[in-house]
Amino acid sequence: MKNSKFLAVLGFLAAALCLIVIVATAVGSVTIPFQSTAGIIFSKFPFVSLDAAWPKAQELIILQVRLPRVLIAAVVGGALALCGAVMQGLFRNPMADPGIIGTTAGGALGAVLSIYMGWAANYLYALPAAAFLGALASTFLVYVIASEHGKTPVNILLLSGIAVGGLAVSMSSFILSLALHNWEIARQIIFWNMGGLDGRSWMHVKMSLPIILPACFVILAYGRDLNVMLFGEESAHGLGVNVIWTRRILLVLTALVAGVSVSVSGSIGFIGLVIPHIMRLVVGPDHKMLLPVSFLAGACFLPLADLICRTLIKPEELRLGVVTSFVGGPFFIYLLIKSKREVKA
Repeated sequence: MKNSKFLAVLGFLAAALCLIVIVATAVGSVTIPFQSTAGIIFSKFPFVSLDAAWPKAQELIILQVRLPRVLIAAVVGGALALCGAVMQGLFRNPMADPGIIGTTAGGALGAVLSIYMGWAANYLYALPAAAFLGALASTFLVYVIASEHGKTPVNILLLSGIAVGGLAVSMSSFILSLALHNWEIARQIIFWNMGGLDGRSWMHVKMSLPIILPACFVILAYGRDLNVMLFGEESAHGLGVNVIWTRRILLVLTALVAGVSVSVSGSIGFIGLVIPHIMRLVVGPDHKMLLPVSFLAGACFLPLADLICRTLIKPEELRLGVVTSFVGGPFFIYLLIKSKREVKA
């Protein structure tokens, strides 16, 4: 019964993702019929032959302007939701999230430094590499500060994440102040800190997908280990899980995924907090089920959020990080209030 529900949810999310990709690609300043959009996309699949014809301008808009942006939104949304689910299981803490515990801020600092130093303009993988190193450094620093005897208290985790994230943000602001004499670089840094997917192309897809997707598949293989670690280190050791190495591997992988995601999308918060909580209510706490559905749910959510950014106040465009914060901020407050009530009880 449990497996059938999981498969049903998985199938629903996969179908919803396909539909959302088509809708988000079709709608914009120039709306293209859904049938034409689907035909243009599926015509590029191997072994698919379609007789339908559509204007060359529509094909150019779909394939060169919108589809790369939508694909990056789906992959980044799924990746950040997966990282949030992993961190909540790894820290045994419902408040853990790449944004809240400083991972995203560290990745953003690495990206900002890469832009300021000119590395991003000269080397294709300089930006994701710098973002990964920044995310990894901030994640390990928070983990070292907050953990004691294998446990990570929620209050210490939040305070550590706020402190490390605040330090990373202040350093990013310092670099921005140094870059103000060069408006083009300063503009890139400002937009990066606000999060957004405008101007994303197939170059960004090629830069991020070959790193994010394999890392996510490896993370999915640790679902059973995360389940065992929920019962404590001693129980995990007794069931054959090397807790120290598992924790290190997962921290590196989540930092890699979050860092590379930040490098192509800028700072986008709260997806890793909100999506796993909602999916946990749907499929339960089993990470073998929670991880894949969290990825698909995040992949559905972020293209929709990006679509709102593109269409809500046309022809202007909202920043994606602002929209996700509007959703995630109230949810985070709700979780804090809920935790306070549970402590009093």
